[in-house]
Amino acid sequence: MSENNEYRPENGSYNDPNSLYHYKYSSQEEQPAWEAVTKKKKNSIWKKSGVKVTALLLACALVGGGAGFGGAALARSVGVGGGTAIHQSDRTVQEVTVKKVTGQTLMTPAEVYASTVGSVVSINCSAVSTNIFGQRVESASSGSGFVITQDGYIVTNHHVVASASSVKVTMYDGKEYSAAVVGSDSDYDVAVLKVETTGLQPVTLGNSADVNVGDTVLAIGNPLGELTFSMSQGIVSCCDRAINVSGTPFNMIQVDASINPGNSGGPLMNLYGEVVGIVSAKYSSYSNTAVEGLGFAIPIGDVQAVITDIMENGQITSKPSMGITAGTMTRQMATQYQIDKDNGVFVYSVDKGGAGEKAGLRMGDVITKVDSMEITSMEDLTAAKKGHRAGDTVTVIYYRDGQNYSTELTFDAKTESTQQEQQTPQNGQGSSGWGSLYDYFFGRR
Repeated sequence: MSENNEYRPENGSYNDPNSLYHYKYSSQEEQPAWEAVTKKKKNSIWKKSGVKVTALLLACALVGGGAGFGGAALARSVGVGGGTAIHQSDRTVQEVTVKKVTGQTLMTPAEVYASTVGSVVSINCSAVSTNIFGQRVESASSGSGFVITQDGYIVTNHHVVASASSVKVTMYDGKEYSAAVVGSDSDYDVAVLKVETTGLQPVTLGNSADVNVGDTVLAIGNPLGELTFSMSQGIVSCCDRAINVSGTPFNMIQVDASINPGNSGGPLMNLYGEVVGIVSAKYSSYSNTAVEGLGFAIPIGDVQAVITDIMENGQITSKPSMGITAGTMTRQMATQYQIDKDNGVFVYSVDKGGAGEKAGLRMGDVITKVDSMEITSMEDLTAAKKGHRAGDTVTVIYYRDGQNYSTELTFDAKTESTQQEQQTPQNGQGSSGWGSLYDYFFGRR
């Protein structure tokens, strides 16, 4: 194109829509613009006036419906000047209702908390001791517990109140009571307290034997002694986990719910609001290795009879005894005494007239099972007995002379003379010593 924009036939007319380029002026700005035209445009359906009106009406209907559905939310989402948007939900919140715990109604964790937190208590203890300089020193500790009867009986751990000179109990509504320790037992790590009041909200006990790995469980308590009435949630990691706490064997429910100092003695609940365990211990390290998610609770079925016994008698009068002296079987013992069984509980002696003798047990027998529980050590046997009380009958499987035998054993009540059924035999100690073992293995019985 020339400088004076003269017409070139090969390019076609400026007004010819078939030309590759055509030059036009804007009537408003009178500025030139180039526009590429690749092909002749067909008449669009939207250029028809009737269709335009219909589309406009449809658009208005859609916008109007949207405005009716979410206009309020849109109005709230616009900030000052329409720049910054703050979104506010208008969702209707579902209220958490308090339900009666019957064991028949499955609840949400929020409903379990609302329905049972009135049964949980915070426990604060003080103890007075004398230091090496003869000075009186007062110390404090805290834990958790739960109401088991409406007239003031409360369950917690033995280690929470051990050596306490005074015990204070605080309810969820803020009321505080002085509590008396009715009784406790270190073998079961259970204690029963009593406050002088009535009309309390007791828990509902569940069946810990029905707990399965993977079940959701909730722990309500007093972590760190300050974060009162906190709830944590987790699952059951293992049932019937045998662990040793300060030398005492326990058969525990293992959970991964958050458990901290101060949670001890509080309830472990299922989603029906039932208490299935007593929170008792947490491992934060093992063999110099930091661990997480390892909490333990005492199965409520293992201590329910003990709790009732303490409430009625102030102590455990029905602690079961097998009437034997026994210890963990080892491979060394199996080799030494030519027994082809290197695990279980070895019977060192049998009390005359006791439960073991009545059941037909003899010195040298190796107990391998009590009911459905495999027995590989003395810790297993101790844990198996904790689910029973004096007078209960169990099936005992034992190994003798190359064969397995079965017998029914009815527990005696443990007395002062039968407080320890595990004993390390020593030479010359009569019926429980190595002399008696010599007699047994060499025919003098």
